[in-house]
Amino acid sequence: MSIIITIVSILAGIIALIMIIALFMKKGYKTYSEIIINAPLPKAFDYIKQIKNQDNFNKWVMVDPDMKKDFRGTDGTVGFVYAWNGNKQAGEGEQEIKAITEGKNIEMEIRFIRPFAGIAQAEMTTESLSDNQTKVSWSTASTMKYPINIMLPMIVKMLEKDMAASLTMLKNVLEK
Repeated sequence: MSIIITIVSILAGIIALIMIIALFMKKGYKTYSEIIINAPLPKAFDYIKQIKNQDNFNKWVMVDPDMKKDFRGTDGTVGFVYAWNGNKQAGEGEQEIKAITEGKNIEMEIRFIRPFAGIAQAEMTTESLSDNQTKVSWSTASTMKYPINIMLPMIVKMLEKDMAASLTMLKNVLEK
């Protein structure tokens, strides 16, 4: 019986320690990734502002080829909404274009329903490096509630890795 009590006490101590650490960890995060694409800025910008084009480069969209999608509004304009409902990996949510500065950036709000409810801000920017070379940057920002925020370092690392992979796919698409 004392072994069971010892094991339960150790587990309770570990859980308490995790909860205490989570109290002091930040809840907000920002991710960032960028890539240089050998294509003129207008071509790159016009492609990324069409949210439906994410089907061709966004790793998260590609995890469920049978995902149900719903579109509201005119793609590439403020107010356009791309909604999805997919498998366990893809989850459910919607992405809305909130602002566009032509040739420079597109700001989006991503509203997650499942597996976890939440809201994130995303931005894709383009910068001309030469007549035929464009830097594309992608950033996201959000918060995570306590005690899930304990996982932030792992989540940020995973998100940035997936964003980099998605930007590499975007590069491949635009350089064809």
